[in-house]
Amino acid sequence: MSTVLVALILLLVMIVFLAIGAWIPVAIAVTSWVGLVVFSDHDALVNLANAWWSSSASYTLASLPLFVWMGEILFRTKLSEQMFNGLSPWLNWLPGRLMHVNILGCGIFGSVSGSSAATCATIAKSALPELTRRGYDERITLGSLSCAGTLGILIPPSITMVVYAVSADVSIIRVFLAGFLPGLLLMLLFSGYIVVWALMNPSKTPSAETFGWRARMASIRQLMPCIILIAFITWIMMAGYSTATEAAAYGVVASLGLAWAGGSLTRRAFWESLMSATRLTAMIMFVLGATSFLSVTMSFTGIPRALAEWVAALHLSPWALIAVLTVIYIVLGTALDGISMIALTTATVLPMVQAAGFDLVWFGIFIVLLVEIAEVTPPVGFNLFVLQSMTGKDSNYIARVSLPFFMMMVVAIGIITVWPSVVTWLPDVVMAKELK
Repeated sequence: MSTVLVALILLLVMIVFLAIGAWIPVAIAVTSWVGLVVFSDHDALVNLANAWWSSSASYTLASLPLFVWMGEILFRTKLSEQMFNGLSPWLNWLPGRLMHVNILGCGIFGSVSGSSAATCATIAKSALPELTRRGYDERITLGSLSCAGTLGILIPPSITMVVYAVSADVSIIRVFLAGFLPGLLLMLLFSGYIVVWALMNPSKTPSAETFGWRARMASIRQLMPCIILIAFITWIMMAGYSTATEAAAYGVVASLGLAWAGGSLTRRAFWESLMSATRLTAMIMFVLGATSFLSVTMSFTGIPRALAEWVAALHLSPWALIAVLTVIYIVLGTALDGISMIALTTATVLPMVQAAGFDLVWFGIFIVLLVEIAEVTPPVGFNLFVLQSMTGKDSNYIARVSLPFFMMMVVAIGIITVWPSVVTWLPDVVMAKELK
């Protein structure tokens, strides 16, 4: 039986299980099992056990539950309120005024949260009531919160980056470092759009509030806890004092300290953060185990090799390949969450990407940006549901008002594709350029 026919049969099996409502990792695992039992002579049970064990018995992957727990702890603190109050006096002079707090606040909190939905919910919790009370335009407020919330998975540390780094077998710290400049770029694009919109619609922007230098200097005190945490985690990794896993452990301890100092570390908050982190970690590990099993099936059936050879035979330019992958991931984003997108496609896509000569660290940031787009794409965009639950607005309405910021993400993808050094420069400078 030809490899193409095998691939189509396995794809059909997966589609059937997804269509009947099976969990994504269950659909992946069953498809992998069928592939081994029907199309190879290898022991499916032994390979299932080996794949599941190898995907979870990883020191590197130990950073995942720690980063998740750190974000859950901070989600239950008063950090978002402190950031809003601390940033307001410094951003009030810009066209668009306090709407820039949405962007910078999401960027700062995202750098210690690692989760898009948590970042969106946390900043929205304090920003939405304040911006609504001051009379800011609802459409721009919701659109900026929806898309800026995705910065939680682009600015390190990021849960999605950890999943990609483990799946692609690349350095987590290199992927973390690669996310800083694209994250800053995206924040500038978002704020740039707000500035242009405010200049074109001056009547929709409330009058500037007056803040003296005394008030500005006093506001810095409210920003210091988060800034210190970000600087500490980044410094110990960049200076080589700790691995990503050790830095995650330090981050958990520091987060508990911040929560305790802010008076929000109650027994209930501690238990809720721990259980929420446990549930999310279990879900991610389930997905990773299933996709590891799928990778085994793919290697035994020869599908990735055949696909890579087919793509090579097409003689697609790097631009054409990136354009095709962009469309594929945007389509997948309408039906899958980001982690499932990465886990599901890694085994098939990475051989093609490597054959085309792309840097895997760069490709990781490319995928993370596409996952960000998926977070605000109906019908399963998580950030849309977060804001829907907080405002009562229809998720399709939130998706429409997010469209200008959605386009800024597309622009960011174009920029890093044309100038890949935006992604690769920082990790190459800090950790030296990897030999190919």
